[in-house]
Amino acid sequence: MVAVLPGKPQATLQAVCTTEWNGKRLILYISGNALVILGGPHHLIQTIYHDDTQILGAVAVDRETGKIATWSGGDIHIYKPYGQNEDVPKWSLQYSFHVTDKDCDAFALSWGTSEELLVGSTALSLYQTNEQEVLIWTRELSSPVASALFSPDSSLIASTARYDRLVKLWRRLSYGSDDVRFDFSYLSHPATVTGIQWRVSDPQEQGAHILYTICADNKVRVWASTDPHASQILQLWVELDVQESIQPRNLDPLPAVYSRYVLFIDSHDFMALANAGSQAATVAGKENHALEHLSEIAERAPEVCVVLDNRGHMSAWGFENVGGRAREPKNVFNIAHIENFNLLLPRTTSHSTECIRLLSFCTGAPLTRYAVLAHHFDGRIVWLEGRIDDFFDPSPRRARLQVKSLWTGHEGSVKKIVRSVSGKALISRTNDNEGIIWKQRHGSDGTALSRASFLNSPEHIHRTWLFGDGSFTVNLHHHSISLWDTRNYEAKQVARCNFQLQGKPLCLLELPHQNEKSRKKLLATISSQMKGIVWIIDLSPDVKEDGTESHRHFTIMEHCSFDLGIATDVAFVIPVDPAGSPPILADVLDTFSQDIALSYTKSGVLHTWAAKIDVQNGTVDWLMTSNVDSGVDHPFLTSGSSTRKIALVNSARNGLTVWDSRSGQMEFSKDYSPQEMIQDLDWTSTPDLQSILAVGFPHKVLLLAQIRYDYLDKGPAWAPIREIYIRESTPHPIGDSTWLGSGNLVIGAGTQLFVYDKLITTSDEMITDLSLPVHGHASVDIFDVVALLNGPLPVYHPQFLAQCILAGRMPQVSKIIINLNTALKFLDGDHLDSLLSLQAEEVFTNQQDLAVVASRKERHSDYADFSDDEDSDNVTEELAATLNENLAKFPVPYLSSQEQMHLADIVECVATAEKHRRSMDENAMRYLLFVRQHLVRKAQGRKKQVGITWRETAWAFHSGSQDILVDLVSRHYNGRLLWEHARESGMFMWMSDIDALRAQFETIARNEYTKTDEKNPIDCSLYYMALKKKTVLLGLWRMAAWNREQSSTQKFLANNFQEHRWKTAALKNAYALLGKRRFEYAAAFFLLAGNLRDAVNVCAQQMQDIQLAIAITRVYEGDSGPVLHDLLEDKVLPMAAIEGNRWLAMWAFWMLGRRDMAVRSLITPVYTLLQTPETPSQEARSYLATDPALIVLYKQLRDKSLQTLRGASQISPRVEWDFVMQTARLYDRMGCDLLALDLVRNWEFLATPKDTLQPLSQIPDPGKMLRRRSSLVVDDLPSPSLPAEKGAEGAKGVQAPTAWKEPDANSLLDNFGF
Repeated sequence: MVAVLPGKPQATLQAVCTTEWNGKRLILYISGNALVILGGPHHLIQTIYHDDTQILGAVAVDRETGKIATWSGGDIHIYKPYGQNEDVPKWSLQYSFHVTDKDCDAFALSWGTSEELLVGSTALSLYQTNEQEVLIWTRELSSPVASALFSPDSSLIASTARYDRLVKLWRRLSYGSDDVRFDFSYLSHPATVTGIQWRVSDPQEQGAHILYTICADNKVRVWASTDPHASQILQLWVELDVQESIQPRNLDPLPAVYSRYVLFIDSHDFMALANAGSQAATVAGKENHALEHLSEIAERAPEVCVVLDNRGHMSAWGFENVGGRAREPKNVFNIAHIENFNLLLPRTTSHSTECIRLLSFCTGAPLTRYAVLAHHFDGRIVWLEGRIDDFFDPSPRRARLQVKSLWTGHEGSVKKIVRSVSGKALISRTNDNEGIIWKQRHGSDGTALSRASFLNSPEHIHRTWLFGDGSFTVNLHHHSISLWDTRNYEAKQVARCNFQLQGKPLCLLELPHQNEKSRKKLLATISSQMKGIVWIIDLSPDVKEDGTESHRHFTIMEHCSFDLGIATDVAFVIPVDPAGSPPILADVLDTFSQDIALSYTKSGVLHTWAAKIDVQNGTVDWLMTSNVDSGVDHPFLTSGSSTRKIALVNSARNGLTVWDSRSGQMEFSKDYSPQEMIQDLDWTSTPDLQSILAVGFPHKVLLLAQIRYDYLDKGPAWAPIREIYIRESTPHPIGDSTWLGSGNLVIGAGTQLFVYDKLITTSDEMITDLSLPVHGHASVDIFDVVALLNGPLPVYHPQFLAQCILAGRMPQVSKIIINLNTALKFLDGDHLDSLLSLQAEEVFTNQQDLAVVASRKERHSDYADFSDDEDSDNVTEELAATLNENLAKFPVPYLSSQEQMHLADIVECVATAEKHRRSMDENAMRYLLFVRQHLVRKAQGRKKQVGITWRETAWAFHSGSQDILVDLVSRHYNGRLLWEHARESGMFMWMSDIDALRAQFETIARNEYTKTDEKNPIDCSLYYMALKKKTVLLGLWRMAAWNREQSSTQKFLANNFQEHRWKTAALKNAYALLGKRRFEYAAAFFLLAGNLRDAVNVCAQQMQDIQLAIAITRVYEGDSGPVLHDLLEDKVLPMAAIEGNRWLAMWAFWMLGRRDMAVRSLITPVYTLLQTPETPSQEARSYLATDPALIVLYKQLRDKSLQTLRGASQISPRVEWDFVMQTARLYDRMGCDLLALDLVRNWEFLATPKDTLQPLSQIPDPGKMLRRRSSLVVDDLPSPSLPAEKGAEGAKGVQAPTAWKEPDANSLLDNFGF
């Protein structure tokens, strides 16, 4: 926290108090119904609210026990400290008691010794407050007391009434709680006594009673016990005329009377400060004449009286030997007289704001600094601090005391905070329609807010808009709009305009203007009926002859009205958070125009709006720039930013989603606990337009920052970077919050405003979870944190390398890894070129260049493949080992430790892929790289996902090297491939050869049988039944003598299940096993009965294993059977539509023989391609549903065959254009800017007629559609003369399986190697 604005202090004499307690300085003041406890300029210890009481009137603190007493409406509240041992003191209410009529507005509190509390109102009362209040003495007064103070040793009480010229001095005669007696005497003054103050001394110091009184005759009187035998308790020692004490040296005429302010410095404080300054000067070895002068004065141990005026004059006087029997003239002497002494005192103000109470004390550790608290009765407290020699130095100085803090704020609870577009000013409002305009200022202690103006509206403020730097404010009321000039301390209404509008006004927003610096502003409101009004606000007033401005010519004029035309179901309209960028008028109103408004419906449909106004013709044009269906019914709250991000809160107020309005994709989704109710959303952006969202809860604010997209690990696109709790500072819930343009967050809670800095501690758990490369930094700027989480990646970043691999840039990946290995050998310091000395053109190449490189490699002879020169351009296992060793030793710039581990994984995987690159195609390489990376991370415990994704399955599915992939997968599991391993690798989804698939399935059946020592036939029953090898399974049961089910099962399997009775028996057994939740065994019995469909349903629904369902279907009936067809259409495709899984949809369509639909599914949302559209889930709306690697597969497949060309021809050029541009934005969002540039530079569109689509019945002509004629296009369209064969077309052109023959039982032992 940089600064705190704890609230507006009350304008009473006892609104502020300070003391030293337990070695800590405490400052307490009352603001409205809140008690504020501070420990320093920026240290808020605690805020205590009196929710059921009136405004507080007085506060006092006991410097011995730390107890606090407050008064409100005739009630006294006693607070007791706790937690002193933990060095974090807090106060809790001990008890309350009633003392007097609540209508009495004169009140005084003062603590004595032994927890005694003096209460003054219409009577003086003394209470013992140990465990419960006990009244031990009281005395009625003729007039209500204005001030009553205990002397430091509690033996005397000084009291005075309002407008009284007598100070009543009470002397304690007895101290027993049963018999407390006082006598009294009077200290007479010639005029009204305006202030009394005891000299602060040690309570143990007896007989040193010195009382200062300030009188309306402009004199300070010092009273002391000079004669203990006199009739009066204290005698007048000296009086000082404060009016005459200041004699300005300039000749400017002065008014007869102007304000004087008095400040007392006790002798022990003065001596301590002077001695500390002398010691510091001695250590520094510097001469300081002012300090030497003060040291000489300090030797006389004077009490110091400082007299100030509001014209920059100061006169300091010393009182020596106060209380001595004989006062000599030299006992009163002048210490300093200074001109241009600026202590932030008002020059010309009204009488109510002219009153200032000054308190002073020593501060610092040790006590080397002098601090002054200036309590201005206009509602602020200023903490001034500096060195004592600077304070009294007669030589000219600009700033003798520095402003450490300014405490002010509201009396009522903050309801709303609105910032200007620039973020340099804001206005905070209360329920009483009072507003304070704050301006941002930068000081040595960081960013703070200074109060600029106060606004008090006589009618309800519905919405507010702040212009520029806070000089003008517009308030929208129910039927009028008003303009306020807020350049002065008190805002003035300078213009007003009434209006009539259909519906309730919902928002106030600024429209873009042609000239940003124009003094004419355009504001608009939109109603619940989606109708609106535009006003022109003229902020250029006329100038009078004397140079002053005329407020009469500030105008608000209704310019035009409009109708957006979609009034149905609209829930609310709000302005888009400018996030630091002012609205800019574009030449053309299109989707690239800046959003200025956001509307949402009750069904959760979000619309963003841009506008362009024609001032001359009096019209305004509106354009809906985006339409996002969030699927969230009855949203509670939403907020949009000018960076095209929208945050949405559900009706339960505990669910948050973040959307990209440009793409319509969901980037973040989080459900918080029901106790955490979201109540506020605020946007800001970094200088490079990265977004930060502040999510407000009742007692905390969570900061979310956008981070790079991560499709490989499916990481979140937003992450929490900071959590701000305010419970330690105030129990009041948060009213509102907003961002300053500098990145500081302002939170309003109760009467207080908290300004939090933009530095984030790197040791925070949220930052460590993000694994940011912030080595050696204790704190980091929030903008720097977001920049590290976003922006372009270095070419050696693991995510960039992974995307290059997917994009088919293996030569570039190898070159990057080789250059990184070389660079790390000579790494000096933290600098490492993000491009590794490569040119940008070397990182991406066009397709022709890649073709040349590929053809060159194909022309290499077999002998050339073994040359050492070629290996120098490839990543060998030896190079990978060397590089990974260096990665384990040295921190790599711009990479976190976690990312360095990922980089080591990729290097190892690339080396493995390079080893097999001559025998595998690109798709097989992609599959191998990411499957190996998945397995490595899983072995390290860093992979939560069970199996590979359908993306990797798609690469292997379209590979021509599947036999090698099968062999590599089997080797990884040491030839003991089980079904869980096959499912993890997706093997039975991408294998195309049915014979090889069945052979591999039989291998899994044997391994499932032998995976345990007992060799249970139940484990492999489903697999052998799918293979239709009942005889093999029967032989296994013959050897399972240990199994109690052996006899019955063996006897049962020996039957002929072609007969109806045994099929029925098998079905009964299957249903019985379902009842016992033995799902896999039940599926085996369904297969035994020949009921493949039910077996598939058990696998897909009860076992939740869609891969197993597909595998047994393919093994049982091949790729052209009806069950597989129905499974794909009824289960897989709807699942893909609901999840938005385009990889799965492409695979399913390809398996169905619909290759045209497979190509379209890569670009088009899946649910739009189904005959019975499924409602997409939130997962389908996620950004993860649009993987940038989809465009790689789309480009690979679209010109592969006539079917794929026909599917591509059904995609309009506009849709393909949008898909390419969206993919480029995704690359950019991932930090892969070079790949985005490569995509838009080298993409080739199909040569189709503009704005026309090819009919499905027309066969596409590859020669006309493909720009390059070198491609080989396969004719895979079904023959129209053979309609019966249309449904029998299998995936990848595989022939229908031949008739199956059950093997002989004698081959059983051979199958298992017995």
